[in-house]
Amino acid sequence: MHIFLKQAAFISCPKCGKPVRPHTVCKNCGTYKNREVIDVLKKLSKKEKKQKEKEIANKETKQGVNKKPLSWEKMSKK
Repeated sequence: MHIFLKQAAFISCPKCGKPVRPHTVCKNCGTYKNREVIDVLKKLSKKEKKQKEKEIANKETKQGVNKKPLSWEKMSKK
């Protein structure tokens, strides 16, 4: 048959790692092209906001986003 459905294409969000459709804002962290477009923490309660901030911070540290840059002295040491 010539009528069929294709499987939806997903990519992983660079900030949080959740699957997202290409060229759309991530509903989990509110980013698009590494810029925050939507403040997802705005409508959450205080408890939910803390939990979401911890979750985002853990994802960033696992991906190495928050690593300290090396100084020239550390880079010159062998």
